Amino acid sequence: MSEATDDTTSDPERPKRIQASGAVLWRTGATQAEPEVALVHRPRYDDWSLPKGKARPGETRHAAAVREVAEETGVRPVLNRLLGEVAYTLPASVPGGPLRKTVRYYAAKEVTEAAERPADDEVDQVSWFPLSEAADRLSYPHDRVILRRFAELPADTRTLLLVRHAKAGRRSDWAGPDGLRPLSEAGRRQASALSQVLPLFGPDQVFSAPRTRCRQTVEQTAAVLGLTVHDEPLLSEEEYPSDPDRTHHRLLELLSSSPTTLLCSQGAVIPGVVRWLGEQTADGVNPVPEDPPNKKGSLWVLSFHPTRPELMGVEHISSAEDW
Repeated sequence: MSEATDDTTSDPERPKRIQASGAVLWRTGATQAEPEVALVHRPRYDDWSLPKGKARPGETRHAAAVREVAEETGVRPVLNRLLGEVAYTLPASVPGGPLRKTVRYYAAKEVTEAAERPADDEVDQVSWFPLSEAADRLSYPHDRVILRRFAELPADTRTLLLVRHAKAGRRSDWAGPDGLRPLSEAGRRQASALSQVLPLFGPDQVFSAPRTRCRQTVEQTAAVLGLTVHDEPLLSEEEYPSDPDRTHHRLLELLSSSPTTLLCSQGAVIPGVVRWLGEQTADGVNPVPEDPPNKKGSLWVLSFHPTRPELMGVEHISSAEDW
């Protein structure tokens, strides 16, 4: 939980950089009228803040957010939508300073009762506050900005995790039926990296286009979660172009049937699906691009209103191995 610095710069006048992740950790309130938010107190600064901390070497921003929340609060959460980034400079009086700090925040739901926190000399108190009171308790304006973004939309969401299958090598190098073409070595590495990120969002059902390379992309994740990969023909390149509305209707069914659904599809399907889902975007949410990125092994995290198909959060991860 110490916030070590990135010393890649050779300019002594330029602030060193800290890359960190955190979360607005929330749970259903006692009266259910509004959610409660967890804040942490640091005795060294005598301040109240959102839980956060620096990523370890090789750790993704998502894994860092979950780990830091768990270490500071005793709760291992499930990630919801991306809330954005804040950046600020810590003064030269801070050890190692001046430091330029960037923190990426997520909404994160408590899914287990808090256990005893690990020994931690940075945080001495964790308290839950009703959302309407939490902002007044926070010590810093940048934390209040993130909390305000969280409060602008419903806390609970339904999420589609839409993955393009990982690398499978060239079709010309495969002698068998294309539907049986497996992942390449590079694709297996991508699938392994995805299995470190996707469970952090807590998917509880997994569907795949009926292709070996699609199933293999999410099989490791499903195994980690104890889930079965179900074939969904409407996610395939044969079915989607002939009748996109059938696939769109199926996506809405899956969205309404589970809090978080993991889907693996193909390159000719994902851009059209993402554009169509983007048409349902809520006011104030960044729209999806007209030409959605579609790299093999990439992931779209699409968060929706809990009771209607209105898109409330969009995050694109070009590679699960990226920061």
